[in-house]
Amino acid sequence: MGEVVGVGLIAHVPTIMLPKDVRIALNEGSDITLVAGLEQLRKDVFESDDYDTVIVLDSHWASTVEFIVTSHDRRHGLFTSEELPRGMHGVPFDYHGDPELAHLIAEQDEKNGTWITAIDDPDLPVMYATINLWKFLGEGLPDKKWLSVSVCQTATDEDFLRAGRAIGEAIAKSNRRVILLASGALSHTFFKLRELRKHEMSDPAHIFSDAARAADYERLEWFTAGDHTKVLETMPAFHKVRPEAMFGHWLLTIGAIGEEACTAPGIMYSEYENSIGTGQVHVWFPKPEGGFPAAKDLTLSRD
Repeated sequence: MGEVVGVGLIAHVPTIMLPKDVRIALNEGSDITLVAGLEQLRKDVFESDDYDTVIVLDSHWASTVEFIVTSHDRRHGLFTSEELPRGMHGVPFDYHGDPELAHLIAEQDEKNGTWITAIDDPDLPVMYATINLWKFLGEGLPDKKWLSVSVCQTATDEDFLRAGRAIGEAIAKSNRRVILLASGALSHTFFKLRELRKHEMSDPAHIFSDAARAADYERLEWFTAGDHTKVLETMPAFHKVRPEAMFGHWLLTIGAIGEEACTAPGIMYSEYENSIGTGQVHVWFPKPEGGFPAAKDLTLSRD
């Protein structure tokens, strides 16, 4: 029987890919804590033998009529971001996928009232919300498998939770020890072009609005206390400050680990930081004693 052995809400912000001297210059003489946090997380977790597969819930991969899970045997090549080619260009990547688990996830969609398709098209683009995390946490660990799941842009909160349940159910039916990475931000509103260079520093004073900063701090308090029920109950309020990808990366994740039944407290692996208006942080949720709760076992209509 498979299990989730660790969960992270992890920032993939492009700044982490810049050379250290450039990061320091942008941040008034000090480095951002997101980089050191990823380096420490790799040492503490990803260099261990306690997992087989990493599933990235990729907030930059916007599908439309279904959730998609990558089912390639291997993904390799050079990555250049269409969004930020000056900072992310010619980035080499090479990692193994997990086709068996990907297809098992897709097979759980109908029972859970959702649509999930496994795709292994060799020309399917890779997003930097996956690549950036793999570069820090997966590169040089060839025995570990990585796959990505899209965030469906027509989904509601309930749709995300249903797809997350399918992921959790598939993991339980497998023989895999899995890490789930919700790759994305908290609040996510950018400053406009003529203003944003005044707000590249990591100080949370540069978060886009007081309301967004307050909402992010609330959720960090609940995450570190393991109060996932409160996070779920207050999603309508959180949507008002525009979390990245409708917070689908996290809703998929919590759907896989029991939703309100999950009380796992989080450990902050970085400070809460700004990136041109958006709220960025690494929070790691170790497997609790007895394991994460199972995904809700529901048979739901897709109507």
